[in-house]
Amino acid sequence: MSQRQVLQVFEQYQKARTQFVQMVAELATRPQNIETLQNAGEPGARTRVASRALSPRRLRPAALPVELLGSRSVGTGVRKSIHSFQRVFGGQAERVKLPDACGRCALSLFPSSLHTGVMSLLRTLLLDVVPTIQQTAALALGRLANYNDDLAEAVVKCDILPQLVYSLAEQNRFYKKAAAFVLRAVGKHSPQLAQAIVDCGALDTLVICLEDFDPGVKEAAAWALRYIARHNAELSQAVVDAGAVPLLVLCIQEPEIALKRIAASALSDIAKHSPELAQTVVDAGAVAHLAQMILNPDAKLKLSQLVVNAGGVAAVIDCIGSCKGNTRLPGIMMLGYVAAHSENLAMAVIISKGVPQLSVCLSEEPEDHIKAAAAWALGQIGRHTPEHARAVAVTNTLPVLLSLYMSTESSEDLQVKSKKAIKNILQKCTYLPALEPFLYDAPPNILKHVVGQFSKVLPHDSKARRLFVTSGGLKKVQEIKAEPGSLLQEYINSINSCYPEEIVRYYSPGYSDTLLQRVDSYQPLNN
Repeated sequence: MSQRQVLQVFEQYQKARTQFVQMVAELATRPQNIETLQNAGEPGARTRVASRALSPRRLRPAALPVELLGSRSVGTGVRKSIHSFQRVFGGQAERVKLPDACGRCALSLFPSSLHTGVMSLLRTLLLDVVPTIQQTAALALGRLANYNDDLAEAVVKCDILPQLVYSLAEQNRFYKKAAAFVLRAVGKHSPQLAQAIVDCGALDTLVICLEDFDPGVKEAAAWALRYIARHNAELSQAVVDAGAVPLLVLCIQEPEIALKRIAASALSDIAKHSPELAQTVVDAGAVAHLAQMILNPDAKLKLSQLVVNAGGVAAVIDCIGSCKGNTRLPGIMMLGYVAAHSENLAMAVIISKGVPQLSVCLSEEPEDHIKAAAAWALGQIGRHTPEHARAVAVTNTLPVLLSLYMSTESSEDLQVKSKKAIKNILQKCTYLPALEPFLYDAPPNILKHVVGQFSKVLPHDSKARRLFVTSGGLKKVQEIKAEPGSLLQEYINSINSCYPEEIVRYYSPGYSDTLLQRVDSYQPLNN
């Protein structure tokens, strides 16, 4: 057999797996296929179908021998039928109870060990080496579990949940969405099934997904958490204890309408069970943001443009500058919501000099919830393009945000919003003078983003490369201790490649000592 023929066997195997899981996922979208799918994967599926032929509904008097209707004796026709079943199904019948005088019939032709079915087949494909097969298998499981509680319970009994939870944190965004859909589909049916999801450790992973970069992953995780929390106070408390509420509040501040809605619904399902849970949602600062969602989101988007066109942004900024305290809060929130929708609307806030005013609020206001609103608004302005990020960075806002994030006296909400704003701005900022102070003060999780931005700008800007040396930035980068092979180390290597080797060595730690050793060991030539 040639090498090509051998490889063709594996290609056919992969193609067959792909076709199977895609077809199952497609068939699971139609309710009329669910029962057949539920039984089709079982080795005893043919006997299950045959057993229905002898069910009480199927065994009508016209189909039975006459003598069976009036006595307990068994007719020849029935005996022949049963013998035929036993021949066809290879002796798999465990027991046969023939109809009695009342016409009752119970037939069990397959042992319980044969109950494998499509769930077990899909469970195996969750571990497939091909990512698309894994994702489609998870999607098919979710669609089946979504249909009824029996199928959802089958997912639990087949030990599929731990496998999903383990993979959820490691896989790509497509798998995460499909896996979260399975958890949602299982948890929606009953408190017991929702508790099974909690018991397998899914809450912590779902909460991590609320911080994912992809809005679709956030939305899928919020759906799953909502279906767990809606059953009772105990499950809601478990969701709260996992840290979901502050992140759900952040989700309702995102620009995606679908994510806003499901996050708001999840908070509602958490709060509805008790005053204590409702207070938890209130303490997380949800009410102010939920109030903004009363209007239809699409209408709100149109309203934002209308406000800008009418000069409303400038009027709001003037109002913020002329008042203090909670009176400022609605104006701050309004600027953030306007800026979140699009680059053009965010630029309108910048042109109207909204960024300096928001920076003043961030620095001057004593209340953490007002500072948190200002931090969020600045993050919404700076997240669009390098131009937007620079407009925020030049106001010296980044060091203030960093100090609020790192301060132990800041509220949790203020810390979270400051961190989010910093990341939003850093991901777009190419204005290096504003970033350079972060090389000295930023914690590791922020430092990585700062060095990454330098590695993007320096290769293409000779003037920036010179300033980076004279300002001490290159020296500081050499002092950063990064794990070999880490992303931070890759950024440092990229920066170093922008300079001659002797320059990098000169600014490396310990180089001056090396030079002094050379002086000590140098023997001058005698004339």
